[in-house]
Amino acid sequence: MTQADPERLREIFARIPFARLLGLELLRAADGEAAVLMPHRAELTRNEGITHGGALASLMDTASAFAVISLLAPGESTVTVDLTIHFLRPVTQGEVTAEARVLRAGRRLVTVRIDATSPPATLVATAITTYARIS
Repeated sequence: MTQADPERLREIFARIPFARLLGLELLRAADGEAAVLMPHRAELTRNEGITHGGALASLMDTASAFAVISLLAPGESTVTVDLTIHFLRPVTQGEVTAEARVLRAGRRLVTVRIDATSPPATLVATAITTYARIS
């Protein structure tokens, strides 16, 4: 990756309206890895003040997408093929960070693992996802 790539990734992230709606923050993305933070907010909860599973899924999908995007060639894009999440603990306060790492980047498909943690380093969800490369 060139020096301009982290800035290009931040610019791409800033243009995603859904990420702004969720209050997501791109912490880092490079070389097949990415981390995205989501604050716990009342607007993103279900009953009992627990962060909604859909919000966590969106956080994890966004982190994995940026891990993949960091590896794409100019003119390539990507789309989620599947996403399997295991919710392990409820989140009721603080923030959640999703850390994604590409496990295998093939010619057409890219497989990514994502772990979501809430301070102090408590694993709240884990996922595996597959993306298709689009030329």
